[in-house]
Amino acid sequence: MASIMTNAAALTALQSLNATNKSLEQTQARISTGYRVSEASDNAAYWSIATTMRSDNSALSTVQDALGLGASKVDTAYTGMNNVLDTIGKIKTKLLSSVGQSDANKAKTQTEITTLQAQMKSFADAATFSGSNYLSVTSKQVAAANDGVQPDAKIVSSFNRTSSGAISLGTIDIDVESIKLFDSGLATAVKNQGILDRKTSIYSTAADQSAYDAAYAAAIAGGATDIAANTAGQAAVGGTPVKIDNVSAYNLDITASGVTDDIITQMITKIDNVMSQLTDSATILGAAKSSIDLQKTFTQSLMDSIDRGVGQLVDADMNKESTRLQALQVQQQLGIQSLSIANSSSQSILSLFKNG
Repeated sequence: MASIMTNAAALTALQSLNATNKSLEQTQARISTGYRVSEASDNAAYWSIATTMRSDNSALSTVQDALGLGASKVDTAYTGMNNVLDTIGKIKTKLLSSVGQSDANKAKTQTEITTLQAQMKSFADAATFSGSNYLSVTSKQVAAANDGVQPDAKIVSSFNRTSSGAISLGTIDIDVESIKLFDSGLATAVKNQGILDRKTSIYSTAADQSAYDAAYAAAIAGGATDIAANTAGQAAVGGTPVKIDNVSAYNLDITASGVTDDIITQMITKIDNVMSQLTDSATILGAAKSSIDLQKTFTQSLMDSIDRGVGQLVDADMNKESTRLQALQVQQQLGIQSLSIANSSSQSILSLFKNG
């Protein structure tokens, strides 16, 4: 039936053309943005997952920056610690050479030792990066006398999200209290001094020194203050032995009153113990540096993995879309021609009346 009121063929052709135009717009949008899912309306589930993972990847990028900053801080402290180790070794050599020297020569040797001691303090003070120094610190009293300790240095190392969506941060912790070399806090505030400025007693015999050192170390391991540990050490020796008090690696003086060759020999023992502590501290820093490097590598790999995962969800296949674009352009042209033919059918009705 021919009708001038309803052109079914034109309506069908128009619907087909509209559908083709819509698909063409979608394909062109995918090609221009590079995304198969660029809005929630494209695929709500994939868009939500991709948005969350992109946010997490941004957080991981910040973690990567924090690891880089932490690595620099640790590397700076490690460099300072190594230089101090070299210097304390030189002090040990000077002490060894001073045994049996004349007073005049000991005075010259002490001048060299004093210079080396100042150099150690300089190394520790200079080991600062971005305002952080793990070697030269200042502890403050918290609630009671001699309770001031250094908190652990925390380096953000990971950003974690559980299956329920809960977020947590992982950190690499560095025990600054155990590796500090100098603590300039008040004597009434600091619990334990640094490795180089911790003052102990030096005895004239190896037996007394060994008894003191063992009791002192046991007290420190039990959480005692330097003052309490020194009291425990002296109590372990007992009697009235020959000794000098308040000696540290930073202030020892072979020309001080009461210092004999026997005392110097035990000073060498103290310096040897200090070197052992410095080696342990360098090991802690080296382990932290290694952990940071490993975590940086893992974090970068994780970021790359998330990028790939998000890409598989939302990225457009450009080969597929380009082929589809060409097909849709042909369909669009055919649709226009089909609509034109359908519209022209109405004109044939006029010819019926003209012939009449």
